[in-house]
Amino acid sequence: MSRLLKTIHKFLIKPQKTSYYVQNPYIKQPLYSRNGLVGAHFAHTSADVAALKSPLESNMLRIIYKEIDYQLQYAPPQKPDSKYDTFTVEDHPGEQWVTLKGKSSDNENINIEATMFDGFVDSPQVGGEGWGVNPRLHLSLLIDVWKGEGPERLEFVCSAWPDRLAIQKVFILRCDGLPTQPYMGPNIRKMKSQLQTGFYDYLKIRGVSNDLAIFLHGYMMNKDRIELIQWFKKVQTFVES
Repeated sequence: MSRLLKTIHKFLIKPQKTSYYVQNPYIKQPLYSRNGLVGAHFAHTSADVAALKSPLESNMLRIIYKEIDYQLQYAPPQKPDSKYDTFTVEDHPGEQWVTLKGKSSDNENINIEATMFDGFVDSPQVGGEGWGVNPRLHLSLLIDVWKGEGPERLEFVCSAWPDRLAIQKVFILRCDGLPTQPYMGPNIRKMKSQLQTGFYDYLKIRGVSNDLAIFLHGYMMNKDRIELIQWFKKVQTFVES
C-alpha cells in the first residue's frame, strides 16, 4: 500500500476535501439493516451505558449513538461485492484501498490496487436552477500485468473518474519491484493518439475499462459508509470502556 500511495502522490492529482453524491448503476439496495450492524438491543444498551458515565462522556456517547443511528437509517451500506466481472475483489476493512485480482485469456496475472476517494476536480453543471459546479471524484489505481514466472511486469498508473478510466503512466518493472532501467516512460497523455488507443485496448481486453471505473466508484461510496460507521463504533467502544 505504501508503494501505491507514493506513486499516486507523485503522478496524480492532489487530494482535496469535498462532499459528494454520485449516481452509479453499481450502487444497489442496502443489504445491511439498521439492526444488522448495531444489534436490536442497541438503543437500550447505549442508554444504559451512557447513564453510567460522567456528564461529558454521556453527552459524547449520546451524540455518537445518534450519528450511528442516523447513518444506518439515511444510507445503510450494502454487503461489499466480492466479484467484478472475472476479478475477485479483496476489501481491506479499516484501510483506504481494495485489491482486485484476475487472469487474462492468455493466463496473465492481473493485480489492481485502488484507493478510496483521494481528490476531485470541479466541472460546470447546467440544469435545475442554472449554472453550477459539479465535483468529479477521483480514485487512484495501480494495475500490474505479468506472465507466469516472467521477470518483468507492466504497471499502469491510472485515474478512475466516475465515468472513465485515464492512463497516466506506464512502467516496465522487474517482479521484485525494481525498475529494469532508469527511464520510467513518457507521459501517456502526450503521446500520439494511436499509441494511447493501443494502451487502452491492451487493458480493455484484460477487463480493465471505463466499466471498472464506474464499478469502483460505486464500491468506494459504499465502503466509505461502512468505514464511517465502523469508525464511530470504535470511538464508541473506546469511550464506553
